[in-house]
Amino acid sequence: MPAGVDLGMVAAVLLPIAVVTVLLRQLPFSFVKALKESQLIGLLGITMPVGVMTVLVVYTLRSQAEAPGGAAAACLAAVVTAALHLWRSHSALSIFGGTAFYMVLVNLVF
Repeated sequence: MPAGVDLGMVAAVLLPIAVVTVLLRQLPFSFVKALKESQLIGLLGITMPVGVMTVLVVYTLRSQAEAPGGAAAACLAAVVTAALHLWRSHSALSIFGGTAFYMVLVNLVF
């Protein structure tokens, strides 16, 4: 330890840090019951996944302009992904199928 620092000083710093960390990690779990009954949380549970996916799709399509295959490959892959999801309603199939289709387009077509 550096000169002038003893074990008591280290404990005086680490103990409050530990207490605050534990309290901050426990805080969300203290409100779980109240949050489960909240109409706002129920609404967010329904609308957030669609909103997040929309943002991801727009961001991905917009950033593909300079990528291999350009926006055309990304748009075609998005259409295939949506079609797979409408056909089977299976998220993993949609994601992996759309990704595989995009990779085929980029590597073999464009």
